[in-house]
Amino acid sequence: MVPDQELLKQLPGRIQNATAQGTDADCVSRSFCPKLGIAEDPVCGSAHCQIADYWAGVLQKQKITAYQASKRGGTLYCEPLGARISISGKAVLIAVTDIVAEL
Repeated sequence: MVPDQELLKQLPGRIQNATAQGTDADCVSRSFCPKLGIAEDPVCGSAHCQIADYWAGVLQKQKITAYQASKRGGTLYCEPLGARISISGKAVLIAVTDIVAEL
């Protein structure tokens, strides 16, 4: 899949996700964020809040395994918990920061 990033910018929302039922995982996905200056998120946890809920319902499963098929790729273990989604998997710390907001 090689989406046109300029066309994606014209769609509503900040991120565009493509997903399908998987063979080695319950589902596969790709996440594109050109409006945020990110052509493709390699493994997008926030996208899987929607993707996991959708596939858990379709597949009638309490927990699903999702694979994000970006160049880097990654596996997410997802469990819908009512209004929240539990997501786990391997992660790499890339930055530590403090956010300061003036009131």
